[in-house]
Formats: sequence, structure tokens, C-alpha cells
Amino acid sequence: MVTQRMFKKILIANRGEIAVRVIRACRDLQIQSVAVYSEADRNSLHVILADEAYEIGPAPSRESYLCMEKIIAVAKKSGAEAIHPGYGFLSENEDFAELCEKEGLVFIGPSTKAISLMGDKLQARDIMKKAGVPTVPGSDGALETLDEVRAVVEKIKLPVMIKASAGGGGKGMRLVREMGELERYYTSARNEARNFFSDDRVYVERFISNPKHIEIQVFGDMHGNVVHLYERECSIQRRHQKIIEESPSPSVPPEVRQKMGDIAVKAAKAINYYSAGTFEFIFDGVTKDFFFMEMNTRLQVEHPVTEMVTGIDLVQEQILVAAGKPLGFKQSDVVQRGHAIQARICAEDPYTFMPSPGLIRRCRNPQGPFIRVDSCAYPNSVVPIHYDPMVAKLIAWGHSRKEAIRRLRRALDEYSLTGIKTNIVLHKSILEEPKFLDGSYTTQFLEKDFTGYKDLFRFVDDRVFLISAAIEAYNDRKARGIWDLNLTSLWKAQARNDAMRS
Repeated sequence: MVTQRMFKKILIANRGEIAVRVIRACRDLQIQSVAVYSEADRNSLHVILADEAYEIGPAPSRESYLCMEKIIAVAKKSGAEAIHPGYGFLSENEDFAELCEKEGLVFIGPSTKAISLMGDKLQARDIMKKAGVPTVPGSDGALETLDEVRAVVEKIKLPVMIKASAGGGGKGMRLVREMGELERYYTSARNEARNFFSDDRVYVERFISNPKHIEIQVFGDMHGNVVHLYERECSIQRRHQKIIEESPSPSVPPEVRQKMGDIAVKAAKAINYYSAGTFEFIFDGVTKDFFFMEMNTRLQVEHPVTEMVTGIDLVQEQILVAAGKPLGFKQSDVVQRGHAIQARICAEDPYTFMPSPGLIRRCRNPQGPFIRVDSCAYPNSVVPIHYDPMVAKLIAWGHSRKEAIRRLRRALDEYSLTGIKTNIVLHKSILEEPKFLDGSYTTQFLEKDFTGYKDLFRFVDDRVFLISAAIEAYNDRKARGIWDLNLTSLWKAQARNDAMRS
């Protein structure tokens, strides 16, 4: 018997735009929100918007957002009944989910068992195989020595991908195309996995030559109901991290889409899954075959594109399911309407992808029909160096893919974020590329097919640089006391000059 009770107060164990997103969902449900923040995030938007906010430590994540005991203590102090982990940080940490349960708090996510089963990629592969889900040919378990790696590679043939068992976010992954690279990449993959996950186990999979990254959104409740909300295409990536996502995929035929959805539901039921979850697949755009990669037992960064085409609020549904309520919809209620595309707006150099932390001087979000902006940026806010550089997500919807792309272009033209470098010009350039426009792009698009690096800044209005230089010169002269203190602006100076001439 599942107990149903609606929460009065929820703590959000996260920061940035996802914390803002969860706060808004709480407000829609008339639930009070509690924010936590590090010293670096004292003036962040999620702190401003929450009903209550508590500092939990210094800027480094391990001393704040990853410190379970501090978060639990704030939850108890504030009277929160549940904790929403967002994504990243503690969202897939089974120890944290278990600690919440032990302390009488509801973890808004799946069961500890489900997190544990899917968190280990080797174990997840084995479970999926038994459930009849197609998996990429590769090693049956962790490979402890270089000789074991060589034996598997000789069997499945190059190219191969070395992957960390506990990995995620592109960490602990190496693509090997030649045998001479094997030892170096095996060692570096293990070292990176040890540093990021305290687990250096790796395995090997065949590398699909025309890979597209397709994922299926699933949702289950505690009453045994599981549905899928169709697919998202996430093949535009840099360093194995997504930057553009869309739904539906321009490459997946209807019959394959249905098959992937059915398999994902079957797999979720096999582990008694509830809450939001995502099955990620490698899809061969030529053969139309697909293979299981991993399951993310949390909300995804790209969940807005699914919300835009289905009309279902996934964050609200997470909260309701955690409160013991059955899903508010059946599989027959889930319909893809139109097309949605999301661009991740990051504070980073568009050429090198190096983070660009700093003060945001100007922030003007695009507006207009069928545009959504999930953001934590505002004028004079700061992008800290300590965390992921994503500051916003820009989502456009259209009746067709072409219309969604046109609206995304228009929105990017309106977007203004100054004081930091951003990848806005990169997104504009990608939307001009033939392989993006025809949907034939793969996960190797930026490395192999993208030609826009030659002239990214053709999308920048030169007047922006002139205005910026003028403002900088004015501020410099004012700071050095060159201006008459009685003349508070150039406008007044010009008016006085005009008066003297008359």
C-alpha cells in the first residue's frame, strides 16, 4: 500500500537553472521551496526566488552541494519533507537517497535499488541483456589488465570505445582507432575514472561508425505504471557532452521509434522503476539498428524539449509521484505534437570550449511566440568558476522542424549576454550547417563535419564592439577624474556645448 500525501515544503539540493526550474514547479503546486547555496552562489537567482535559503559551505562542491550531512541538516531545520536533487551533484547517488530515507525525508527520484542497479554500467548492461534489450558488442565485465583489453579488441575489432563503469558526462571515455593508442588510452581512461568516480573499472564496446545519440524518456509511479514519452535526439555534442537536443529525432523512423519506446518501458518495468528516467541508445543512422548505452536515473538537462512536444510537466510529475500519487496520464495520452529544439547556453569560449566565468554585465533573454528560456542569469550576476558553465537553456517549438529552427534562430539573434564569452555564436553557426538542417548529423558532427569554425563571429554585429569600447573608455576616464563632476553624462556635456554656441 503506497501512502499518498502532498508535501508542504521541498528542499532543492542543487543550484543554477535546474534549481530555478524546480522552485517554479513547487510554486505551481503551491509548495514552499527551500534553496541551499555555497558562498559563491550567495546572490544566485535560485537563492532570490526560493521561499527560504540557507548557506551550506564554501564554493567547492565537495564542501557544499556534495555534502550530504549539511543538506540533510538544512532540510530538518527548515521543516522540508522532501528533497529534489535536480541533475548532477547527488541526483544519482544511492547513498544520499538512502540517507534521506533513513532521516525520514522523501527523495524525489527513483528507489535506492534502481539507482544502484543502473549506476554501475556493467551491471546495467547485464540487466538489459537479460531483459532482451539490444546492447553494443563488447566486454562482458570490467577489464583489469591491458592483455584483457587487447583480447576483447581483437575479437570485436577496431574502432572501440573504452568506458568507465561508474562514468558519466563524458568522463572516463576514450575512442581508440589504432592498436598503438590502446595502452595510452586504457591508462588515461582508468586514471580519469579514478579521479572523478573513485572507481577505475573500465570496459570496452565496439564503436558504431555512424553513431547518433537517441534517448527515450520514461516515467513510472509506485503503483506499477510505466510509460514512455518518446525520444530525443542528442547527437550534437562536444567532448561527449550534449549542446543541442531536439524532439522528435529527424532520423528515427516511426516503427523504430515505437520499438525503442516499447523496449524502454519493458526495461523500466524489469527494475520496478518509478519517477523520471532516461534510456540512452546508440543509433546507427545507416542500418537503423540501436543499442543500449546506459540509463540515467534522474531528470535530464534536455527534459524541456519533451515537455514542449508532449505538454507534460515532468518536474511536477516527479513531485506528485514521490508523494505516492499515480501517474496523471496513460500511454495513450502521450502524443508528440510539433517539434522542439533546445540549445544549451554556456559561459565558455566557442572555439576551445574553455569555461568563461565572470560578471554578466548585460542579460537580455529572447521573447516571443513559442520560445522558452530556462536560465539562472541576470544583469550583474556572476558565473562562478567552480561549477558547470551552463547558464541557460533556450528552447523553441514549431509545428515542423523547419519552423522550430527558424524560431530558434530568431531567439538566438535576440539573445544578449555580455561580460563573459558564450557559445551563442556557435549555436547560430550550427543552425546554418547543411548536415544539421537535413538531420543527417552524428555525434562526430563538430569534429568531422562542422565548417563554421572558420568564421564564427560573422554572426556578431560590429556595433557591439564599438559600443563596448565606448563604454569602457567612458568608465576609464570617469574613474581617473577627467570628467567635470557636475557633468554626470555625455548628454549633459553635449547640451552645455550646444548652449555655449548659441
